[in-house]
Amino acid sequence: MHFGLSEEQEMIVSTVRSFVENEIYPHEAEVERAGQVPHALGEKIKQKCIDLGFYACNFPEDVGGAGLSHMDFTLVERELGRGSMALTHFFGRPQNILMACNPEQKDRYLLPAVRGEKMDALAMTEPDAGSDVRGMKCQALRDGGDWVVNGSKHFISGAEHADFFIVFIATGVDETPRGPKKRITTFLVDRDTPGFEVRDGYNSVSHKGYKNYVLYFDNCRLPDTQVLGQVDGGFAVMNDWLYATRLTVAAFSVGRARRCFDYALNYSVDRKQFGQSIGKFQGISFQLADMITEIDAADWMTLAAAWRLDQKLPSNREIASAKLYASEMLGRVTDTTLQIFGGMGLMDDFPIERFWRDARVERIWDGTSEIQRHIISRDLLRPLGA
Repeated sequence: MHFGLSEEQEMIVSTVRSFVENEIYPHEAEVERAGQVPHALGEKIKQKCIDLGFYACNFPEDVGGAGLSHMDFTLVERELGRGSMALTHFFGRPQNILMACNPEQKDRYLLPAVRGEKMDALAMTEPDAGSDVRGMKCQALRDGGDWVVNGSKHFISGAEHADFFIVFIATGVDETPRGPKKRITTFLVDRDTPGFEVRDGYNSVSHKGYKNYVLYFDNCRLPDTQVLGQVDGGFAVMNDWLYATRLTVAAFSVGRARRCFDYALNYSVDRKQFGQSIGKFQGISFQLADMITEIDAADWMTLAAAWRLDQKLPSNREIASAKLYASEMLGRVTDTTLQIFGGMGLMDDFPIERFWRDARVERIWDGTSEIQRHIISRDLLRPLGA
């Protein structure tokens, strides 16, 4: 592993950071107040990203993407993490899981998504199936040559902008020595499919404007042509393509923490108490030292995990460790920054209270901290027979 960025990687970082500062920052307060992104603004950001050549940069060149390595894409996500998630959503990173499309699906879903003509949304979570994915109750039953789907999904991000959905649905049950085990199949569901409805979700204190929705299936008929991958092969598709989403959360957390730290550092210099900058007091300066140490540690853990992916080395534990540490680090950094700002940190004159609220969800989605600890400990203990 090389401990430095190449000239090309430095250019990626500089380009994306400039994009976020110039195209995202100016609109954050508006989105925070309105709780949504105006359609015209979202389209404007998307088009600028396309013009820049970064749209779908997480896809290989042979399907129209930029062909970035895992390391390069992690650097992109790290810089996007500095900005409002509601707005950076339009930077355009379709789900890599679409690489599992067959040739016919490729023309209908993959290529339009890479070109920015269609947007996707991922649907896995249910009211009774979060960390316990196999506990999902949304099911598809065979009826002739179709599947009939009934049930619901919730906490579906980006659904208001999605033209189609990548949905994980139970399609059967296997009896195992440990009890019944559901089989899962992945389906591609168009927004206008009869029997399928997208409804408003819950009001969240985190990432306002990056809204969540509820999906309802009421005798929704889906032909076999809508199956992504193999029937009952949903977990294989999930494991092949979704593992890197945890790395995205880690990278996002590092980027957001660095932006938050910059506020803390500058405020500790500008704010005067007892005749001097508060940064001169050890109570503040030592906190700054701890913050930057944790941020750097999370950054290196995240980049090291991305490097392992590029080297095709086992990286499940390393990715889980990066997601766990970086997301919890972000919580500590935002809380400490708010403490340094004092009462002003809770006022909306500064974005600190927003950073603080937004940080809380990073320990929950894409696998809770507890799930990451389970992955890490399992990886350590299984080789020893425990």
